[in-house]
Amino acid sequence: MDKKKIFVKTDGYCTSAITEERFYLYLHSKIYPLRMTSYIFLNQVHFFAHHGVGGQETIAGNDFIIDLRLKTDIARAAETDDVANTVSYADVYEAVKEEMAIPSKLLEHVCGRIVKRLFHDFPAVESIDLKLSKRNPPMGADLDAAGVEVHCDR
Repeated sequence: MDKKKIFVKTDGYCTSAITEERFYLYLHSKIYPLRMTSYIFLNQVHFFAHHGVGGQETIAGNDFIIDLRLKTDIARAAETDDVANTVSYADVYEAVKEEMAIPSKLLEHVCGRIVKRLFHDFPAVESIDLKLSKRNPPMGADLDAAGVEVHCDR
């Protein structure tokens, strides 16, 4: 395409000069909006918490790791560059941190609370993949971690 400039009224008040190629891309994006499968994720988030069936686990605590993937449409944020048009992973982290601070016997219970909280706080989330691992669990086995993994759809 020719690189000559064309003039376009962008907001009703201002006139901008752009190349024909950029104008074509702009029009194409309005006619054919961006469609994608997209996810927000937090990987290997470390927490110290007091979850466990044994009394010693709830007293001494343990290290936990969370991997989280949230399906959500980020197309609007990709166009606008505005955090208001997406799910903020900083806000997701704060919600997970609050749920991890509440002691529970079972990791299944912790996962259930986290999923419910995220679906409640973030209506744009369509599905959640959550893996919660307890580092070096006290069960007499030589392993790095044990845990629970869930997939939930809204």
